Amino acid sequence: MPRFSVIVPAYKVQAYLHACLESVLSQSYEDLELIAVDDCSPDACGEIVDEFAARDPRVRAVHLAQNSGLGPARNAGTAEATGDYLLFLDGDDTLTPHALRAIADRLKETGEPDVLVYDHALVHWSGGTVREAFAGVLTEQGPAPFRPEDRPGLLRVPAVAWNKAYRREFVERAGFAFPPGQHTDPPWTYPVLLAAESIATLDRVCVHHRQHRRRELLGPDSHFDLFGQYDRVFAYVDSRPELARWRPVLFRRMVDDLWAVFAERDRLPRGLRREFLRRARDHYRAHRAPGHPVPARSRPRHTVIRLGLYRTHRLTELAHRFGRRTARPVVRLARFLHAAALRLHYRVQRRLPLRADRAVFAAYGGRGHSCNPGALEEAFRTFAPHIRTTWIARPEHHHTIPTATRRVRPDTAAYWTALARSKYLVDNTDFDRRLVKRPGQILVQTQHGTPLKHMGLDLQERPAAAGDLDFDAMLRGVDQWDYLLSPNRHTTLTWERVYPGGYTTLPYGCPRNDVFQRATSEDVRLLRESLGIPAGSVAILYAPTHRDYRRTQHAGLDLDRLLRRLGPRFVVLARAHHRHGGPLVSPAPGRVIDVTDHPSVESLCLASDALVTDYSSLMFDYANLDRPIVIHADDREAYEAARGTYFDLRSFAPGAVARNEDELTDIFATGHWCGSRSTQLRSAFRERFCPYDDGRAAERVVRHVVLGESQVPPVIPLAERHPVPSAAAALDRPPPATVLRPATKTPVAETH
Repeated sequence: MPRFSVIVPAYKVQAYLHACLESVLSQSYEDLELIAVDDCSPDACGEIVDEFAARDPRVRAVHLAQNSGLGPARNAGTAEATGDYLLFLDGDDTLTPHALRAIADRLKETGEPDVLVYDHALVHWSGGTVREAFAGVLTEQGPAPFRPEDRPGLLRVPAVAWNKAYRREFVERAGFAFPPGQHTDPPWTYPVLLAAESIATLDRVCVHHRQHRRRELLGPDSHFDLFGQYDRVFAYVDSRPELARWRPVLFRRMVDDLWAVFAERDRLPRGLRREFLRRARDHYRAHRAPGHPVPARSRPRHTVIRLGLYRTHRLTELAHRFGRRTARPVVRLARFLHAAALRLHYRVQRRLPLRADRAVFAAYGGRGHSCNPGALEEAFRTFAPHIRTTWIARPEHHHTIPTATRRVRPDTAAYWTALARSKYLVDNTDFDRRLVKRPGQILVQTQHGTPLKHMGLDLQERPAAAGDLDFDAMLRGVDQWDYLLSPNRHTTLTWERVYPGGYTTLPYGCPRNDVFQRATSEDVRLLRESLGIPAGSVAILYAPTHRDYRRTQHAGLDLDRLLRRLGPRFVVLARAHHRHGGPLVSPAPGRVIDVTDHPSVESLCLASDALVTDYSSLMFDYANLDRPIVIHADDREAYEAARGTYFDLRSFAPGAVARNEDELTDIFATGHWCGSRSTQLRSAFRERFCPYDDGRAAERVVRHVVLGESQVPPVIPLAERHPVPSAAAALDRPPPATVLRPATKTPVAETH
């Protein structure tokens, strides 16, 4: 008897069915049966189902003699199921990697509940993926399993069949079945949840649910089926007096669903909207629960439906539309006048004298106090205290700016004043392209790391990576540079070729890495404590870079699975690239600590014991700590084809290289990550890429650029540097890693 029966009805989804079935069969948890139900589909769905059944004994093909609809197709699959738990998946949806393993683990943790509810993400028909906003309801904190009355908010989670796992014995004993019709989920979901003796939640995205263009799948009057389906819901409740208290909640859910259909203009043809509202009014009156107040935010929709105010709603829509149309020209005019006033202000400020005691800093186009500009700003205040510093950042990043530094927002009068009158301009990207560099101004371009991936003019042959980069504008910005910082010879040669200009290269090192030589063990302890890293554990900083060839970004590792295999002594600090669009894992499970929004990546490096990355320039900075680095390059060919790299990491790696998650696990399990071979590789890597990062890079820049000193502090040789050791280095021996061997599925503790 398998653990899971995954039931997939298929009708007119031939373009997506292969990916759906493959997402089930490729799960790392293999104890399953896949029941694919061909609902007499006129396309190739039946053939695809048979092909999968022929190649994998876990697949069972069911062919219906006539098209019966989604509900009966699911029922047909349920009748064939033998698994402990039932899962439903639409034929155009997919399971996320390792979803079944996470579900199985959660079922075991919570004592085999009747129903397990998990999260999902919506996949727009154009390709974007967005997680639904119900993660808070699915929290795993608190008692589990529980009864519906313990977590009534669970009924706000979308009433669909495919975001839950159902104990088959419970379903069969209660006699639950899907009704015919288009909207079969509410009359299944609500009775199942209310009848369940035990429910648990899994705060993890397990399903990617595809959103089609609405008219692609649904007929113009298909949404009228919703009325009959909610009649079934209330009939179930009315037949069981003990469920009467749930009537107000279900009534509000019905109103929300009816309003969603009525209010969205593309879901109903205009000619049917009046009739739909009339039917909605009748159902409102039939199923209303008197004596239960309606939440204030929902009263307008309740009023429209209760009174059938079609004309009022229509006039309100027209008024809003007219207001938006008339407001747009006014807003555009206001923006034009504001921009014109700022341009005039900037021109006036450029005619006033430069302030030799002013310096303005920025990083990453308006982000917080960080990177090389941040380290230089501190050095300005330390070694040139007569200089008053200003930092440009958007308001949400102002909390990262030191109190001694003035804060300005981009594109304000203060912003343009700072750019017009400050003598020193420091940035790690490019300042505003409207900047007019004045005679006497000094612009220091710090960049933000040693280049591994192609940059600058080299991107002309890489359209996927270049995107909308304006190379002419880029070169105009280069012409404004006076100084360009470099941490090593490779960087100097690369920058001067891909950013050709008349600037002076300063081979002084990366100022942001100075902290690695100054920090103490007490600093490391406090950082780990602030991040919540358990004492005695090994903290792995996982920091992948951006993929130019992917429209949507996602983590290349299942961090939860990796940690389960490595054992309880390991934790992961997950740091997404700032272009990732959010955390790598949301929410961060167990021993994964999301540090995406942490203002200082240097602090994260200090707090960690090892770095796992792919092609990120962070590896060059991290090497200054002389701590283990592991490369996880599972898409090297695709990345190099899209972006290009200046050298092959495999031939000059800073440590062990893994091509997939299994190899990465073995590297940590066998101790290769901190072994002698990895130390040798890291030593050669440091010799090549860390010659100047001795802790005084920022000081050298300030003394040369600001104080005009011709003799700057000499570079301390690598052999004489003593960066602060990691917390794991203080352990007597590295912790053992618990690895799950696929063949036996038995945990094996490996020590080294």
